[in-house]
Amino acid sequence: MGGSTLRILQVGSVAAGVALAAWAVFAPRFRDAEGIATGVVCLPIAIAIAIGVWATFLGSSWRRFAGWVALAIAGEAVALQMIEAGPVIRYQHYLSPVELVQSWHVWLIAAAGLQAVAVAAGLARMWPSIVTWTGQHLRWWQCAGVIGVVSLAGAELARDVPRYAIELAIATVIQIINMGNLALIAGSIPGSGLASIGRRFESLFGSADDLLTPEPGAPDRFSLVTAALGVLLATMLAAFSYERHPHVPDEVVYIYPARYFAQGLLSMPEPPVREAFSLALMDYHAGRWFSAAPPGWPAMLAIGALVGLTWLVDPVLNGVNILLMYLLVREIASRRFARLAIVLLSVSPWNTFLAMSFMTHTSTLTCALAAALALARARRSGRPLWAWLSGAALGLTSVIRPLEGLIAAVVLGAWALGSLRRRAAVAAMVGLAGGGMLVGAMVLPYNRALTGDPLLFPIMAYNDKNFGKNSNALGFGPDRGGAMHWALDPFPGHGPLDATINTALNVAAINTELFGWAAGSLFFVAVSAFVGRLRRFDVAMLGVLGSIVGLHVFYWFSGGPDFGARYWFLAIVPSVLLTVRGIQALEQSREARLESILGGRATVAALVLCVVALVTFVPWRAVDKYHHYRGMRPDVRRLAREHRFGRSLVLVRGNRHPDYASAATYNPIDLHAAEPVYAWDQNPQVRRLILEAYPDRPVWILEGPTLTRAGYRVVAGPLDARHLLEE
Repeated sequence: MGGSTLRILQVGSVAAGVALAAWAVFAPRFRDAEGIATGVVCLPIAIAIAIGVWATFLGSSWRRFAGWVALAIAGEAVALQMIEAGPVIRYQHYLSPVELVQSWHVWLIAAAGLQAVAVAAGLARMWPSIVTWTGQHLRWWQCAGVIGVVSLAGAELARDVPRYAIELAIATVIQIINMGNLALIAGSIPGSGLASIGRRFESLFGSADDLLTPEPGAPDRFSLVTAALGVLLATMLAAFSYERHPHVPDEVVYIYPARYFAQGLLSMPEPPVREAFSLALMDYHAGRWFSAAPPGWPAMLAIGALVGLTWLVDPVLNGVNILLMYLLVREIASRRFARLAIVLLSVSPWNTFLAMSFMTHTSTLTCALAAALALARARRSGRPLWAWLSGAALGLTSVIRPLEGLIAAVVLGAWALGSLRRRAAVAAMVGLAGGGMLVGAMVLPYNRALTGDPLLFPIMAYNDKNFGKNSNALGFGPDRGGAMHWALDPFPGHGPLDATINTALNVAAINTELFGWAAGSLFFVAVSAFVGRLRRFDVAMLGVLGSIVGLHVFYWFSGGPDFGARYWFLAIVPSVLLTVRGIQALEQSREARLESILGGRATVAALVLCVVALVTFVPWRAVDKYHHYRGMRPDVRRLAREHRFGRSLVLVRGNRHPDYASAATYNPIDLHAAEPVYAWDQNPQVRRLILEAYPDRPVWILEGPTLTRAGYRVVAGPLDARHLLEE
């Protein structure tokens, strides 16, 4: 192909890609009735990016590599369009074969088939090399183990067993195709480029010596830049996908106490009409109105409330977590290992989407990482102060999420006992226990102030009162879950079968959300378990995973589909570290380390997968699921400005969630302040009571999203409260 012809082809391809992306952005078919982009828009944009990648390297020795990367981008974008997720509370599932052949979905099947044919043809060309390498380094059961783990985690369980079996088969096929695509990406790196890649990796990530040799050190430019990029990504998603607004009921009752904590209050006075201000997890006791959630996270969120930036607290903590992870891993492994780990953490959709939210889990990870880092410093220096600081961080973890505090205590306690000399181990355990009790005990006077009993937690009192005794307790029994009757709870009560189902749901969620890889996020984790030579480090990480899973077996609920396996979020640390170990396992042979036949190919392939997920999975998830997730929208914030609600009473029609909960986020802490007060227009009786409580305020009436099937709508106002009472 001549130079001019090649140039024309490249320019034409790039132009076609730009035109395709522009069409996707502006075409009405990719928007809903409100003009908001839907998840379908991500497919043509991803294909446009794939075309650009292919065209850029068309005339170089990297053209085959770029071609397989482009195919991976397009293939994952196509696979995502086969999934039914959306902004509702449900587990995602692949469309059934009948649904896939309907309408334009038939083109998805054709596109997936083309990827499969291309991958099969590419693997056929490399087949002799694959057979030789596999015969030298792998056994059949190792390959079967890796494929089996990823395949069984490929789809969420469903009550319709035949449909689940079909869906699992679809997921397995898609993942195997993309595993093959991954192999082709790794295998198509030009041999002449491997040495250059090695040098660049050496410069960027550090020495390729034993990755498990500790290299303690301070934060450096690499870690600071990675942390800053992690903060930036989470902030962008918080602003544009989450719209700086809570979307899960729990988040509303974190924002309330954050705001009254920021004002120096432990609670609020009871509202004038309870029914008009009813919110899940908000409780009453002795004239107080307060959040039943543990106080640790709202206390941290109060820092943001002081400056009106509660929505930035989790994104900033994400950067802190990346730095803490870097420092911790350098205490137990090499700088190169730590840098690879924080790159994976910073681009993890599981981590990033939680960091864009108002949920507790990012802060829990902050405290757990701080506790682990302090214990590692105690282990290295022998100074008891570090153990006390570790215990203090554990105590704070328990004040945010008690079960995660228990898990962290079990894991770090075992590490303290097993890795230190006898006298140092005793000192470490004393520090861990002492620091943990000192900080954790701060919740006792808080409990007493709100429930009247220092040992009765508000969350337990709330659940026992509303759903039955022991409804939120650990353990097995018919009373677990009580009268909640959530559709996501497998069976009434809690038993071994429930625990098995919950575990399977969370494993599948991690396989999807951890990295967003079409080949399965657990691919390299499975490789580390089945292919690599297990070392003490690997056994320890598998033990941490086992502790997290094992202790959650005794809780009746899986956590649901909000933000993946969020109840297991601490598992992200061992999962990331085992992923690095899996990458390393593929770059080792029995005879040599990085000089093996794969060289640095596995690392390149893993980083390419991360980039592919950033341009396919992350935008799709942000648009398809988390924008207006569960019907929660910030429209009230805009309407208040446009209509100048001022000192008014705003009656919100619709359901408690999302219609009223979304609006109630903007209530003042003082419900008699000269600001808009949002009340739930639940029924005529409640309306009369609330109008009598605010007779001197102009009244506005809003209809919520469940009534309008779109955004909030002002249907009347301003009206005279007294006139409405007369009517």
